[in-house]
Amino acid sequence: MPGKFSVTLRDNGQHGFALVAANGERILVSEGYDSRDNCLIGIEAVRKNALDAQRFSKLGANNGQLYFVLRAANGEIIGSSETYASESGRDGGIASVAENAADASIVEH
Repeated sequence: MPGKFSVTLRDNGQHGFALVAANGERILVSEGYDSRDNCLIGIEAVRKNALDAQRFSKLGANNGQLYFVLRAANGEIIGSSETYASESGRDGGIASVAENAADASIVEH
């Protein structure tokens, strides 16, 4: 079962998406978009950029946890991960985004 992009309208009126792996884990969450169409463009940006390892930035949070962001060619952040306790967990999350993004369905809520 492939992953899916779950598209939602947030409480603040912005649209957003989460890339959810086949096991139900959220592996990437988008920034907010002012329209549904721009949100869908963001999903296509994930599909395009997730296959390029250089588009992922590996980062650390203030609490010592690790996370990553996926950037477009222009440097803009397309999405961010949840936090991970280990580098191997974070690297597995990156691999999961790359594996799931291309064939993920889009589900609107």
